[in-house]
Amino acid sequence: MCLAIPARIVARLDADRAVVELGGVRKDISLALVEHADVGDYVIVHVGYALQRLDTAEAERTLETLAAIGADALEARS
Repeated sequence: MCLAIPARIVARLDADRAVVELGGVRKDISLALVEHADVGDYVIVHVGYALQRLDTAEAERTLETLAAIGADALEARS
């Protein structure tokens, strides 16, 4: 199973590359598939490529849901 996750762009490296941050982890990604993405925008990232821009509210809801799922999984292990 593959999972694409929302991440916020924190820096542009050049026309087709950026740095995103998710949970304190920063990663260089390609923006070649997404037009008009800039610092502060959320993008859906999969295997190092931004697939599309994402509305901030939707991205934050998705990240909250993923965090809750992770917390539930940790609780279930205890």
